Amino acid sequence: QVYLAESGGGLVQPGGSLRLSCVLPGGVFAYRATTWFRQSPGKEREGVASIGSGDGATFYADSVKGRFTISRDDAKNTVYLQMNNLQPEDTAVYRCATRPYRSSYHSRIWQSPDEYDHWGQGTQVTVSS
Repeated sequence: QVYLAESGGGLVQPGGSLRLSCVLPGGVFAYRATTWFRQSPGKEREGVASIGSGDGATFYADSVKGRFTISRDDAKNTVYLQMNNLQPEDTAVYRCATRPYRSSYHSRIWQSPDEYDHWGQGTQVTVSS
């Protein structure tokens, strides 16, 4: 099992920003899509943003469009999630996950947790005044 390493979570006031990082082992990064999921108590796991490999494709859940931006730095084997205008409903444990990337297929399944073979442990994001 390969584990991804997330960081950047914390406590922030409503309207604030955080940037999450997900570092992937070098042998796992190439030709893979990486997705950020989140889950809070009593709610289903939600795919919030995903980024492909090689074509710059990005995907967002409606709940975060216009507020979150996903990006990747291939030189650092790292995927970022910039989260702006955070709201209390964004409070959750955020985990990154990765899977082999095929663009046409990924656009249909990117929010399905069962499609991913490597996961991180998660980082807590709490939005509260």
